[in-house]
Amino acid sequence: MKKCEMIFGIRATLETIQTDKEINKILIRQSFNNKLLRKLFFITKNKNIPVHRVPHKKLNQLTSKNHQGVITFISAITYQKLENIVPFLYEEGKVPLILLLDKVTDVRNFGAIARSCVCTGVNAIVIPIDNNVSVNTDAIKTSAGALISLPVCRESSIINAIEFLKMCGCKIYASTEKAIIPYTKIDYTHPTAIVVGNENNGISQNILHICDQSVKIPMLGHISSLNVSVATAVLLYEVVRQRNQKQLL
Repeated sequence: MKKCEMIFGIRATLETIQTDKEINKILIRQSFNNKLLRKLFFITKNKNIPVHRVPHKKLNQLTSKNHQGVITFISAITYQKLENIVPFLYEEGKVPLILLLDKVTDVRNFGAIARSCVCTGVNAIVIPIDNNVSVNTDAIKTSAGALISLPVCRESSIINAIEFLKMCGCKIYASTEKAIIPYTKIDYTHPTAIVVGNENNGISQNILHICDQSVKIPMLGHISSLNVSVATAVLLYEVVRQRNQKQLL
């Protein structure tokens, strides 16, 4: 496992990007602006690297070193491309099972989800560039190392990823407590992608609208929903149950 490290300064960040190292995110001091910074913004946009403006105090809390207004976080893994993974699965005669995360922000949930994915045969996790937890050492630790072996695809848009999966023949199912159909009433033995949402707000409406079907996990108590990592495990093990019955695993 690569150590998740920090790079300081614009020039060092630009040089790091040119080496093709995977970058989780770049934090830039608010109100900071110059010619090199504009170049950095242009490059990061083309390479789908998340960039966030933050207060100077935030940068100082992260390091006592001279950060020069820019801190770059190197990823602990190499992100994969969804467009490469799905065709390869078909070539191997596998029935794809993909999990998409819509703005999941808790690193412990992310790690637990990844652990469940490895245990249930998920082929890849898809995360958006913005407003989503990234793969860092804490996530890897929580996942019990699952994030080292499980392909993670960081896409510019979950919507675009869904559209691509649809073109590849996958059915897209959204997990939400607002759905009517129980998750056990769906056939997961065909190429499948499951979308789970943010810990507080669930799946975005624009994503819900393009999914093939929304499903729910019945709740019998007074609490309306499960933790996202628990709900994900429940859904994935239903996929395992059905595919075992059809001898697809």
